[in-house]
Amino acid sequence: MKKKVALITGINGQDGSYLSEFLLSKNYEVHGTLKRNSVSENQTYRLDSVYDRVNLHYADLIDLSSLIYVIQKIQPDEIYNLAAQSHVKISFDQPIYTSQVTGLGTLNILEAIRLINPKIKLYQASSSEMFGNSIDSDGYQRETTQMNPVSPYGCAKVFSYNICRNYRNSYDMFVSNGILFNHESPRRGTNFVTNKVCKEAVKIKFGLSNQLKLGNLNATRDWGHAKDYVEAMWMILQQDKPDDFVCATGISHSVKDLCEYVFGKLELKWEDYVTSDEKYLRPEELNDLRGDSSKLQNVTGWSPKYTFESMLDEMIEYWINFYKK
Repeated sequence: MKKKVALITGINGQDGSYLSEFLLSKNYEVHGTLKRNSVSENQTYRLDSVYDRVNLHYADLIDLSSLIYVIQKIQPDEIYNLAAQSHVKISFDQPIYTSQVTGLGTLNILEAIRLINPKIKLYQASSSEMFGNSIDSDGYQRETTQMNPVSPYGCAKVFSYNICRNYRNSYDMFVSNGILFNHESPRRGTNFVTNKVCKEAVKIKFGLSNQLKLGNLNATRDWGHAKDYVEAMWMILQQDKPDDFVCATGISHSVKDLCEYVFGKLELKWEDYVTSDEKYLRPEELNDLRGDSSKLQNVTGWSPKYTFESMLDEMIEYWINFYKK
């Protein structure tokens, strides 16, 4: 029986690395795109466990010709579009670049699929940032919640979300949006708050640092584990019909809660080390995110295996082992 072929854009990111491992366990032939980096040694470290079992290609979402070349060459059954400029704070510093990559890059993939083979299934990585500060009366955000993004990144993701729906309806293409809420792991970039807190707290415990500066300590987020969420991505593409799904744990915590748990696990008082710095505040704040994934759970049977606490325990353990070495 012929193996299914999957293409993952941004394969060397947190989600791409976990998705690669998951698809290989499902006996897929896995391909992925990378942007060229002048220091190539650092570019694929998240893929170390699967490096000899995946096929890597240079391509860029804003270079349509490179996407056409790769898709034509490998003829994938499924494409997972995970590549983006995904840091919200940086999207305020680079709004045009973020809009080109995170927004128009998705349109380039859709056009490449339409031109080469409209039967290819596409998973689009949509984001809870699309909702902004819109919250339903019960305190949750779901597929029907109004989208009012409060960052260039969120705005670009709304464009991607809508252009995917447009191509799905206009050209009868299998295009599904996964509206994923925050998802973390030891592989998360350390400029994202969860791994920043875990890393710095461990450094403080080992006497390698004495202060942690953060932004809005009262902001709340619905944090899950990336390993759980990549399984949801795959489940979404296995359905009979394309659709849009929120993926979340349904439980939110504040940045303050995050600090309290992580420092507490290390037998430290977070108040002694953590300060709020205006430098890390967004020009327009997003205050609360909490997702309702009941549609996803009812349709696919997905449910998260990690809790907020077990996710953070894994991240703390990673940094403890890192600094012990």
